Amino acid sequence: MRDVRHRAARLLVVDDNKVNRLLLARNLELQGHSVALAENGRVALEMLRRERFDLLLLDMEMPEMDGFQVLEQLVGDLQLRDLPVIVTSSLEGIHNVVRCIELGAEDYLTKPVNPVLLKARIGASLEKKWLRDQQKDLVRRFATPEVAQHLQESGFALGGTRVRASVLFSDIRDFTPLAESQPPEETIELLNTYYTLMFDAISDHGGIVSMMMGDGLMAIFGAPVPLPDHCASAARAALEMVQLVELFNVERAAAAKPQIRIGIGIASGEMVAGYTGTNDRATYTCIGNTVNRAARLEAHTKIALRTILIDDDTRAGLSADIRSEALGSLALKGMVAPVDVFAVAGG
Repeated sequence: MRDVRHRAARLLVVDDNKVNRLLLARNLELQGHSVALAENGRVALEMLRRERFDLLLLDMEMPEMDGFQVLEQLVGDLQLRDLPVIVTSSLEGIHNVVRCIELGAEDYLTKPVNPVLLKARIGASLEKKWLRDQQKDLVRRFATPEVAQHLQESGFALGGTRVRASVLFSDIRDFTPLAESQPPEETIELLNTYYTLMFDAISDHGGIVSMMMGDGLMAIFGAPVPLPDHCASAARAALEMVQLVELFNVERAAAAKPQIRIGIGIASGEMVAGYTGTNDRATYTCIGNTVNRAARLEAHTKIALRTILIDDDTRAGLSADIRSEALGSLALKGMVAPVDVFAVAGG
């Protein structure tokens, strides 16, 4: 594990006593930290919302806004609630210590503060902050911004909630023979480019990619962030995906490489959305008949020889500029009842 206890950090010292502020700042600067000062809680909050700090050293008894009020503001602010806070106060009584810890403070040191103890507590708090920052970076890297925001706002819990949304499945046609005909490095490069294009089209229309399966993907429109026009958004994303693949094929043809084709299935309706897996490894996804229907529609594009197939619920939510053609009530593989299927024009 990386040791950050001796790494320079940017600290904010909040104390209404000027002598205390200056002496504490000098001590911290001798440790190699960069220090800013605030004379009360109101000024401190203004600085915290304007600048970036790694840690806050907070006095309790101050005019205008005391330390308790600052902690209450921090715990309710998504951008600041993970900021480490070490309370430095002359207030005595276990109830004050408990209240500070309950409001999110990392530690509570009574004045006069022992400099050796303070240095150790600052190092431990910065270590925890670094670990939290690493977790956030991992979430941002391996989850969509919407899922990352949902995690930050709601926390993580296995299980799901019922939502109305649209699900899109897509994959590359005849991918296996294509992959077998070229070196693995070219296949990886193809997939990386393909996913870059598909992710852009999906996110541009409010969707999130919840799953990648070799040459295929699953995208959700309407969860975890509600999307009022999720049906039309999914259809527009599908049309853009097709257009991007066509442009990509122009480049592949110029490089004497085989062109690719994709198939897309979209279904809309009620489903359960949430985190599935274990506490050690989980993903955000949706399950239900609507999801199964979308997967079957995508598979049926090979039989129907159409690029984009949708169900009746999706068609009902399309705007006038998106045209579709009825293909009839079809028996899709794996589905008990026939499904009214439509092909999106232009796809």
